[in-house]
Amino acid sequence: MSNVNKFEYAPAPESAALVNIKSEYGLFINGKFVAPKSGKTFTTINPATEEILARVAYAELADVNLAVTAARNAFTKTWSKMPAAERGKYLYRIARILQERSREFAVLETLDNGKPIRETRDTDIPLAAAHFFYHAGWADKLSYAGHGSNPKPYGVAAQIIPWNFPMLMLAWKIAPALATGNTVVLKPAETTPLTALLFAEVCQQAGLPAGVVNIITGDGATGSHLVNHPGVDKVAFTGSTGVGKAIAKAIAGTKKSATLELGGKGANIVFEDAPIDEAVEGIVNGIFFNQGHVCCAGSRLLLQENIQDELLEKLKNRMNLIRIGNPMDKNTDLGAINSAAQLSRITDLADTGDIEGAIRWSPNCTLPTKGFWYPPTIFTGVSQSHRIEREEIFGPVLSVLTFRTPQEAIDKANNTPYGLSAGIWTDKGSRILWTAKRLRAGVIWANTFNKFDPASPFGGYKESGWGREGGRHGLSGYLKGQY
Repeated sequence: MSNVNKFEYAPAPESAALVNIKSEYGLFINGKFVAPKSGKTFTTINPATEEILARVAYAELADVNLAVTAARNAFTKTWSKMPAAERGKYLYRIARILQERSREFAVLETLDNGKPIRETRDTDIPLAAAHFFYHAGWADKLSYAGHGSNPKPYGVAAQIIPWNFPMLMLAWKIAPALATGNTVVLKPAETTPLTALLFAEVCQQAGLPAGVVNIITGDGATGSHLVNHPGVDKVAFTGSTGVGKAIAKAIAGTKKSATLELGGKGANIVFEDAPIDEAVEGIVNGIFFNQGHVCCAGSRLLLQENIQDELLEKLKNRMNLIRIGNPMDKNTDLGAINSAAQLSRITDLADTGDIEGAIRWSPNCTLPTKGFWYPPTIFTGVSQSHRIEREEIFGPVLSVLTFRTPQEAIDKANNTPYGLSAGIWTDKGSRILWTAKRLRAGVIWANTFNKFDPASPFGGYKESGWGREGGRHGLSGYLKGQY
């Protein structure tokens, strides 16, 4: 089969003028932007061009103290005493404002993160608004959430989010916390703080009481001050397994509750009776969506031996059509890697695949000379001992393994310290159920991949974390049951 010819697309850039990026941002504490006590700042850049976007305040312990105090005062004096239906109205208001300003948020997310505008416009921001709509509906129905007739909030929630889905992760954290009556101090990732700071303006626009949401910016040291603060009752973290373990150790022996959504090494299993063309689309979406910067990415492809050649040929043909380049172009499929540090990690781990004997393949593509870029890559001839099969790369790199029997597929899929996600491709419903029952993963997709809904709980097992986010199950992380 010959390669499918590429279509030539005329540039279709989105306008950066849709968002007004300030030259410098402060910390959002007690309903207003304030300068950090130390006066320290850091820069955030556009990873596609390496241009500086803004200077951002760096929060130290004194600033964390102010933010936690503001959150505590708001909790005890305002938010916990407010009727639940009234709290829900604020969430509805925030959701509507996000929808109204969705294009502005999508552009800012793409500029600060490097992901394609098509993804921020069609996935990230709509889903963020949907989470606020969904949790607004729960605010006055918590007695039906399965935690007794009168469940109570914890109090002050410290929330730390990653750089791969900045605005969506903010919504995953803040929406359930506010719906259940908690107040929040949130720290976005240091490489992607801008949409969180724009969300602070949304809080002001919605008239949210001062101190209910506080947003502080900084690096890992700032996050550590927040996690270890004695005024925090609840910790919610999404990020690497290594940092998750450090947080678990830090709060051990305290009364703090934790939700940890950590790394993954998802298996995408394709059986011999699967619809091949649909599976190829699912594989591409599973690993190349958001440049592979997805904790639940299908980064391990398990193919039944007798369809390996056919599927790989079609997969390579499909990968030849992936458009790489300017994330602000509406035609772009694969954007920039978020940072130089992440690009270095992806490169180093992928290079071990070459060293350990796997066979690398990437489509012929011209990468931009400015910014941080990595081509979509697959490795065949991979064994379970290869580092690229065992370690989370967090980039557009796919490891391909084969299996002969369904049980062998299960054994290989479960042979990982992670347990976040998996995919099953087959024509038989009975095989889907048989396989799903045996996979040790928190989220399992059948004949699709990377589909999300606010009403569906998300989370993992083993080193992929504790607890669930989204759905009724996700409320439990923010409620103390009263039975």
